[in-house]
Amino acid sequence: MFQLLPRHLSRCSRLSTSKMPKATLSSLPVSGLFGIVKPSGPTSMSVVHDLQQLIARSKLFVTEEKLEEIKSRKASKNKRRGKGAREAIKVGQGGTLDPLADGVLGVGKGTKKLSDFLNCTKEYQTTCLLGCETDTYDSEGARVRLAPWQHVTEDAVRAALAQFTGEISQTPPIFSALKMDGKPLYEYAREGKPLPRPIEARKVTVHSLELVEWKGKDHDFRWPEKSFSAEEKKAMETALKGVDESVEIKDDVEAPALDQVPTAFVLKMTVSGGTYVRSIVHDLAHAVGSAGHVVTLSRTRQGRFAINPAGEGDYGCIPWETIEKATSEIDSDTKERDEEGWTKWEREVIANMEVIEGPKPSGSKAT
Repeated sequence: MFQLLPRHLSRCSRLSTSKMPKATLSSLPVSGLFGIVKPSGPTSMSVVHDLQQLIARSKLFVTEEKLEEIKSRKASKNKRRGKGAREAIKVGQGGTLDPLADGVLGVGKGTKKLSDFLNCTKEYQTTCLLGCETDTYDSEGARVRLAPWQHVTEDAVRAALAQFTGEISQTPPIFSALKMDGKPLYEYAREGKPLPRPIEARKVTVHSLELVEWKGKDHDFRWPEKSFSAEEKKAMETALKGVDESVEIKDDVEAPALDQVPTAFVLKMTVSGGTYVRSIVHDLAHAVGSAGHVVTLSRTRQGRFAINPAGEGDYGCIPWETIEKATSEIDSDTKERDEEGWTKWEREVIANMEVIEGPKPSGSKAT
């Protein structure tokens, strides 16, 4: 979801759609939350950047004065026009997704309202590939360790799910941006410097966890081609030995196993904020006597914003293709608009936006 808060607006009460007049220039801009379906590949911040360009040119979120300022910059071909456009309104994210992941992305200004969506319940669907552990716990990383997987059955995985349901203690990956004594954990692992103490475990809640598809060998996923060198394994081992002398990083499978098709399965889960889906997959693979990593990850819900809205208070999300098309036409004077002057992306936002400050535009949901 996106939270968009023009700087000049004061806080005011929410109005229901039935009591609210159609949006006019005098009733705009507004502040609100809406959802975007992030594609796999781009970073969350690159998505934010693209949206900033659109938002800064929309009467839905920017004052008429600001819009005229941007037009004048365009006319004068000011080279800093793009920077000025981004400064017209602040946009930050409320729930980063890894580049690999797709699904509902939360973005907005850092307010109490946005923080609700950092800590809200989230739903994910992820594919686990057995037999290989990576440094990042997903397919974007490099192979660190291989382990047997042929013995793992569907029943064994189902039986192990109970260990990861409810309130659990979860240790974040060493290859994460979390800091220890001011230094990111991944730097200890890369530099071969011992961790000064164990990585602090965190309490998270897994409300539900289910196996929704057993792919077995019927898939096209393969382990990453890139693998850790002997030196990189030694550095990571040294970092971990700082808190556990028994740590040893080595393959449990001979090299010819690389030519075989590893087992894959799909999990669906509902979790509290702060939960590492990658860690659940990593730890589950260990629980069944193997190794594993994430090859697909989709966030299907963040709070009341969902790809497939189901409840009365749910909001849908804007397809990325809609935003992408609008971005490609950003400086065009021939953009298609409806009878009220809205472009397609603006109309979709209005239909799926929760207004936080300002009158609700015609066509938006009541809260």
